[in-house]
Amino acid sequence: MCGIIGIYAQESVNQELYDGLTVLQHRGQDAAGIATSDGHSVKMRKDSGLVRDVFHTRHMLGLEGHVGIGHVRYPTAGCDSRTEAQPFYVNSPFGIALAHNGNLTNNFDLQKELFKTDLRHLNTNSDSEVLTNVLAHELHKVASLHMTPDDIFKAVNAVHGRIKGAYAVVALIVGQGILAFRDPYGIRPMVYGKRRNARGPEHIVASESVALDVLGYETVRDLRPGEALFIDLQGRVHAKQCAEESTYSPCIFEHVYFARPDSLMDGISVHKTRLRMGIYLGRKIRRVWPNHKIDVVIPIPDTSRTSAMQLAKELKITYREGFIKNRYIGRTFIMPGQEQRKKSVRQKLNPIELEFRNKNVLLVDDSIVRGTTSGQIIQMARDAGARRVYFASAAPPVRYPNVYGIDMPSPTELVAHNRSEKEICAKIGADKLFYQDLDDLIKAARKGNDKIKHFDCSCFNGKYVTGDVDKHYLELVNDLRNDQNRNQRPSHDTQAELKLTY
Repeated sequence: MCGIIGIYAQESVNQELYDGLTVLQHRGQDAAGIATSDGHSVKMRKDSGLVRDVFHTRHMLGLEGHVGIGHVRYPTAGCDSRTEAQPFYVNSPFGIALAHNGNLTNNFDLQKELFKTDLRHLNTNSDSEVLTNVLAHELHKVASLHMTPDDIFKAVNAVHGRIKGAYAVVALIVGQGILAFRDPYGIRPMVYGKRRNARGPEHIVASESVALDVLGYETVRDLRPGEALFIDLQGRVHAKQCAEESTYSPCIFEHVYFARPDSLMDGISVHKTRLRMGIYLGRKIRRVWPNHKIDVVIPIPDTSRTSAMQLAKELKITYREGFIKNRYIGRTFIMPGQEQRKKSVRQKLNPIELEFRNKNVLLVDDSIVRGTTSGQIIQMARDAGARRVYFASAAPPVRYPNVYGIDMPSPTELVAHNRSEKEICAKIGADKLFYQDLDDLIKAARKGNDKIKHFDCSCFNGKYVTGDVDKHYLELVNDLRNDQNRNQRPSHDTQAELKLTY
């Protein structure tokens, strides 16, 4: 998962891009990058690390221009180098800097195609570099010194025809403007906003509406699935549906874990969705265990707080904060390597013993992925004196890999893979375990926007909305994502998929 932003302003955009990326930092803590332009050249700075560590005063002074884009990245399979920090840049046509959130499911085929047909060289295995070159190639076909928005939209239409998967893209085209587009299923989010400056209009696109709020932009709307939006250098906004077919199927895991609660995504309040998740989960617990013996509900900070509060209210049980979080430790779900995740849990959370001592405690988390963190936290609660430790997940069991931009582990490392709920409960060491029903999770999100009929729930039900994910692809994903293989040289067969054998 990544965060992207693009801004057209009447003055220098470097500071606003920096501030916007800081707001989106929760979407990626591995690398950050900014590219700006004065209409004639591109200035760029990117590196591994947090936004605050990548950009210093000397870098900010060099990022000149009134248009620009930015990106924050979290580590994904095969993506562990500063050379793969975004934006990516190609110098023809015009000069294009591109940032991308998502994952191309036909990335390996495209790598070969770009070399053999488009005669383009790739320096990395990143699908974002692939996407940059595909867009550049299609723009080159229609490019002229006086390129029109329709020319650009024609190129985007061709891009949709070549790439598959999930993608929200923002690109800076030198001398032309900012281009943003979204995949035909709307899996990855993208929102557009504007504001009025005394010197003229200003525009923004970003992964989440919270970036618009903090920077003082008015949210206009989300980009529709398959839609492209182009902001030219005069500040005029052009939009067009570029995908020939589109179906609204946004990723529901954004509401479970990734997005900030103060964001609106596709017209749906993340905060209200999590409130409803708590209500439905509370009703389920009351239904399956009417004579429960829960003394207190304690959330595992931070994402689960909203659901836990509403669950406690639904069950008429005391809600308490029982864990203190160290704010200087990153999100364990997006940390590379199991050993680092294990170590970070104890560093990140510390229990308040008096909230656990001699109590039957219900711990609430947003989801359970590997189960390692859940098991450690349950043991922490026992060590703090809890009599019984029950565990509730605001999301259904995560049984399948996510192939659309969330770097979940291989299926064999998912605690729910090929296990019953009773077996999962024993695995993580809980006295009882409760999962949200998938129908209730969908209902919680849909209440925010009933025009959305479908969500991508592939990590819960194994149904991949793009229709092109087969057994071979999932085996390749498994090989890439297995923690034991991450730091090893890929097998010959996998390497043939990843590195082009020209």
